Amino acid sequence: MIGIVVSGHINFASGVKSAVTAIAGEQAQMKFVDFVETMSTDDLEADLRAAAAEVNSGEGVLFLTDIPGGSPSNRATAIMMDTPLVEAIGGANLPMIANAAFERDDVELAELVEIVLEIGHSCIKDMRKELEAAMVPAADDFDDEGL
Repeated sequence: MIGIVVSGHINFASGVKSAVTAIAGEQAQMKFVDFVETMSTDDLEADLRAAAAEVNSGEGVLFLTDIPGGSPSNRATAIMMDTPLVEAIGGANLPMIANAAFERDDVELAELVEIVLEIGHSCIKDMRKELEAAMVPAADDFDDEGL
């Protein structure tokens, strides 16, 4: 099973943990690392490396972080650059993280990255446009004789 490490600013990771647990139950090989005000970026990297080592069963580790270019993302990327079978995604949202927990069995790490990215993209919606599209009748809803 692919290991997963979720990290983000302040209580992002611990907040996501409670949501993932409610959705998917307790997860083996999944760690959540908050980057809080009292930590240095070196402390964060040490915690991320420890979490990755703990969840890695040899099939790889996927980091899912909150803000691309933020400290959790940058430190996860640094780990990715010097550690085999590690990938990192910045800008992760709850659907991506919860689905990563469901989809990580019987796939390769690269496949999981693609699955998670596709889910993330598909779950971002302009709800006003979604509602408007649902309310507009399709052209084939009308017969040839009018209403």
